[in-house]
Amino acid sequence: MVEALKKNGKISRKGPVVLVIMDGVGFGKYKEGDAVAAAMTKHLDKLYEKYPWTKLKAHGLAVGLPSDADMGNSEVGHNAMGCGRVFAQGAALVSQSINSGKMFEGETWKNLVANVKKTGGTLHFIGLLSDGNVHSHIDHLKAMIREAKKEGVRKVRVHALLDGRDVGEMSALEYFDPFEEFLRSLNDDTFDARIASGGGRMVITMDRYNANWDMVRKGWETHVLGEGRQFASAHEAIETLRNETGAIDQDLPPFVIAENGKPVGTIEDGDSVILFNFRGDRALEITKAFEADTLTEFDRKRHPKVEYAGMMEYDGDLHVPRQYLVSPPSIDRVMAEYLCATGVRQFSISETQKFGHVTYFFNGNRTGKFDDKLEEYVEIPSDIVPFEQRPWMKCAEIADRVIKEVESGKWDFIKLNFPNGDMVGHTGVFEAVVCSMEAMDLQIGRIWDAVSAAGGIMVVTADHGNADDMYEHAKDGSVKTKADGEPKSKTSHSLNPVPCIICDDNYNGEYSKTLKEGLGISSIATTCMTLLGYVPPEDYDPSIVTLN
Repeated sequence: MVEALKKNGKISRKGPVVLVIMDGVGFGKYKEGDAVAAAMTKHLDKLYEKYPWTKLKAHGLAVGLPSDADMGNSEVGHNAMGCGRVFAQGAALVSQSINSGKMFEGETWKNLVANVKKTGGTLHFIGLLSDGNVHSHIDHLKAMIREAKKEGVRKVRVHALLDGRDVGEMSALEYFDPFEEFLRSLNDDTFDARIASGGGRMVITMDRYNANWDMVRKGWETHVLGEGRQFASAHEAIETLRNETGAIDQDLPPFVIAENGKPVGTIEDGDSVILFNFRGDRALEITKAFEADTLTEFDRKRHPKVEYAGMMEYDGDLHVPRQYLVSPPSIDRVMAEYLCATGVRQFSISETQKFGHVTYFFNGNRTGKFDDKLEEYVEIPSDIVPFEQRPWMKCAEIADRVIKEVESGKWDFIKLNFPNGDMVGHTGVFEAVVCSMEAMDLQIGRIWDAVSAAGGIMVVTADHGNADDMYEHAKDGSVKTKADGEPKSKTSHSLNPVPCIICDDNYNGEYSKTLKEGLGISSIATTCMTLLGYVPPEDYDPSIVTLN
């Protein structure tokens, strides 16, 4: 339990404080490929002209990642904004656990290894094969395979998902080919390690927020049952499917590696399985498929009895999975809990694709509300279509509901997430991202009209960059091109800073209009608390706003 916040005695508004999170919208480093700058955003442009704003760090050390070379992501970004401090995050914690040897001394690792040594079964690894460091890192996988061989495991199979989202859109073979060589270097008379299956991360296995369980079904049939189109190697599968479909890596169909018509790595009774992704949102559904006694979302056909573990605990409240290798950051005393203790009425909304970010992640990886009487969560169901085909997504529906709630006068604090910049940004389709920015801009204009009329304050920010950096650039800043001369699309997040605009038509000199610079997005929590009229906790990161 936390104590109620004290009033700062400076700021008081008739209307609510509304936090608008433009997911994946930063300030581009390059003119070419910056879909945010290329879009016609007259409403945002007016906000920048009229109200104070600053740039915030949203990557690397500012959000708890190992180094400033690491791109921020929605999970750690919303963690930081919601808890007002920076905690060491998944990638850093896993690396520390491996480097110290703590992972391999833990009970979970020992259970999984002992199981396959006892049964003569296979140790399986499922996850994203890249160094994107958002959901996983290939070095973590390599370290676990080396340790497995060292400890006497005889057979390893890897079910490798293609990334093309946190790394280059067509970079899969840059990871798969060296990784297969790595496995060959380990193989001998006592050890047999191979890639067994794969597919694009946006086609199989890695669904989130119950948006499309058919992805999980396809993953189950591919990894567990070995059902699907067969190839002699991952390299052959990737090249063939690329040529046939024209798809980028994240959208590549599933494949199964086979010999003499038989899959090389189905998952059977007595095996051990590790989901080596450390990020939780896209790990929960495949985890449920392994752990649930009964599953209504799809027919598993066969449910092998295995020792299953995740890289981390993906849901700390529900304790999912039952076994995990590395403990997640223990994030406590988040902003929503303080606001509930203070009696602040709160409304949170997004569409399915980012609903968990303004709830679960914003609340420090916690499921559920702190106070049912003071909080309301609304999820607008996302369309199940490729985002580039409907780049406006559900931003109008989100805005409709937010305006209704602002006008109702029921809430003191409203937070919302527009997913467009991130979800459409990941498609790599520049024109679609421009469209998504313009659609979002229209809705921000509508929301601001309502907030201003209600006598409230609107804070506009983002969790990381993406839409601002849609082309791959060389070290000299030039755009990389494909064989046909077209720019090479970039589908990953950027390292760019993000905005924070304080829109307040009832400003009366209570705070300095010169906002602090050099801060990270963890300062959003204290900023919102300050604008709500309260004194933030002493150990929270400083507010962007300085009271006069």
